Order: sequence, then C-alpha cells, then structure tokens
Amino acid sequence: MTIPLVYNLRNLWVRKVSTLMTISGIALVVVVFLLVMSLAEGVRKTLRTSVSPRNVVVLRVGAQTDVMSYVSHDQFEALRTLPGLERDSDGRPLASAELVTLLNLRRRDGRSGNVIIRGVDPIAFALRPAVRVVEGRPFRTGTNEAIVSRRLRARYAGMAIGDTIRAGSERWVVVGVFDAQGSPYDSEIWADLHDVQAQAERGTGYSSVLARATDATARERLIAAVQGDQRIKLEAMPETEYFARQMGTAKPLQYLAYFVGILMAIGASFGAMNTMYAQVAARIREIATLRALGFARRVILLSIVLESMTLALAGGIVGGALSLLLVKVWFTAPTGTQNFSTFSEILFNFELTPPLLATGLLLSLLMGLGGGLFPAARAARMRITTALREA
Repeated sequence: MTIPLVYNLRNLWVRKVSTLMTISGIALVVVVFLLVMSLAEGVRKTLRTSVSPRNVVVLRVGAQTDVMSYVSHDQFEALRTLPGLERDSDGRPLASAELVTLLNLRRRDGRSGNVIIRGVDPIAFALRPAVRVVEGRPFRTGTNEAIVSRRLRARYAGMAIGDTIRAGSERWVVVGVFDAQGSPYDSEIWADLHDVQAQAERGTGYSSVLARATDATARERLIAAVQGDQRIKLEAMPETEYFARQMGTAKPLQYLAYFVGILMAIGASFGAMNTMYAQVAARIREIATLRALGFARRVILLSIVLESMTLALAGGIVGGALSLLLVKVWFTAPTGTQNFSTFSEILFNFELTPPLLATGLLLSLLMGLGGGLFPAARAARMRITTALREA
C-alpha cells in the first residue's frame, strides 16, 4: 500500500515558509551553475564553428596558432602549386596568405584587452563565405581601412563606422562591420594584408595560409604534400582541428562551474535536509499513525524522499526558468575570455542549451535525494510506540 502523493503535497503547502526557502536555495544553486556552464558552452560553440571542413590551416612547424607562426613569401608561392587545391572562377588557387598581430584596445567598460587584427587579401572572403559585411562596406586594397565584427563593436570602444582604431603608432579607419555567424573570426578586425604588414613592420612574411581542397580526399593529400614538400617544410591541419586545439580555453570555466556548483549543492542539500528533519520532527504522530495503519517502513521512506525530491524539482524548474530569462533578456551582449593559445580575447555569447537545462534539473534532483534520504531513514526506523510517546 502506497501513501497518496496528495499527502506529500499537502505537507509542503502547510509549511509554506520552509518550503519556499528550500526551493529558493536550490533555485539559486541551479542558476549559478547554469550561468557559469553557459559561459563555457559559449566558448565551446565559438571554437567549434568552422567555415568549411575542406579548409586547411598551414603554419610553421611547431606553432600552435597563427599568432606564433611565420610563413615566408617563397613558401606561400610553392604551396600555391600543390595539387588538390580548389580554384576560383578565374583559375586562381584558393589559398590565402594572412598576417595576424595583436592590438591592445580599450573596452567599453574602461578596461583593455588584446584583439587580433588579420591582414587579408580579398580571396580570404571566398574561403570564408560565412563572413559577410552587414554594415558599411569592405575595406579597399592598399589603404588603412578596416572592418570589425559585430561582437567586437559591441564590446570595444571606438569601433563605429568612421572611427579610427589606434594602437601605438598604428592606425586603421573603420569602414564596415561584418558578421562571422558565431565563428572565432567574430573576435577579430580585418584589414588589407599589405597595410598590416607595413604598419606592423613585418616585412613580406605572413603568419599563416588558409587553403581549400577540392574534397575530403584531396584535403588529406594536400596536408601530406605541405608537410612532405622540402620547398615548404610547414605544418598543415584541417581548420576544424586547428580550432579544436584551442578548446582548452573553455576548460577553466567548466571546472569553475563544477566546483562552485558542487560547493553550493552541498550547502543546498544540507538546507533541504534541515527542512525535511524539521518536517519529520513535526509529523511524528502522523508517521506513527501511518505505521499503525499498516504502511511499511520502505513506503514511508519512499514517501519522504519523494517529498524532498518534489521540493528540489520545483527549485530546479524555477532555477532553470530564471537562468533562461537572464540569458535571453539580460545577458545578451557578447562577453569575452582570454584565449590562452593566442593571448587574445575571444568573444562569445551565453549559450544555455537544452542539455544544460536538463543537467540543472538533474543536479536539483540529486540535491533533493541527498537532503531527504537521511531524514526519511530516521522516520522509517521509528518504533510506533516511541513515536507516539515523543509526540
């Protein structure tokens, strides 16, 4: 014989204050956990986004990113002759030599951060069709004009069309705003390759080359050719792998979320446990009566654990709803964190996904289980005569 669920719901309603306090505590834990996890998910989503699975990034041997790399002009010209490269309508190989350098710029909050400026030729846009100029116009070749991403303009000062970006003696005039559809390029400034070379005093060399193969098989042949050709002696990898190597940026945020979540979950579990102990103490006569009516110990244990988990589930639902509201309404502006691979700031948005919401609910249920199990066990072990005497 089972105890009706309405009995547990009535007990929660009768003790409104303790019920609301427990729900609020669990909801707070879920909100903090989900917000920090959504930060880590935002970084992961940004670094997972790639323009094309056929794109190949070419770097100096041993370089982890293009910030640390160097490719000479002769190496680039030799690379353009390799088989397997896709060609545009004019028959030119789709290979873009690019130069990246870091600028220390002021954010809107008054602090500063490192931003990548990428010097490119027009062919770079053909390799990244997701990068679209949405305001203003593209920069003109041979000038000190630049375009900035939407995310960058929202986070950094002096990024409006017509503004001049200043970093030391370097100057670029903003003429357009682009959208890279959430890819890592949304954290960059783009300008003319030769102008960036001149202003950064980097000579005729490049940081990296982005090339596109005709298909997946040709991509592997191209990678092997880059690494095996004695004229080139560079390292090549798929663009997807290149950004996957930088995924470690999200790990500190993820570990922080788990650490904070575990500490707060322990506290919330003790809160739920205290609430359930108080409710058990106040219902000794009821529990003894239920035992006298023939309800088994395991049924009473299950009933109290279920009551605790109902409290926790309510807290999880409230916490998930609040987190979703905050992400969709309050935390809409891009934020950033240090990319430890490039030493630049990578911009991203909070990403609260259904799996994360499900994880928040699971965390709340675990808190309810931990908070209700010991009080339930105490109630189930009570002797009927002892319970009636204590009451």
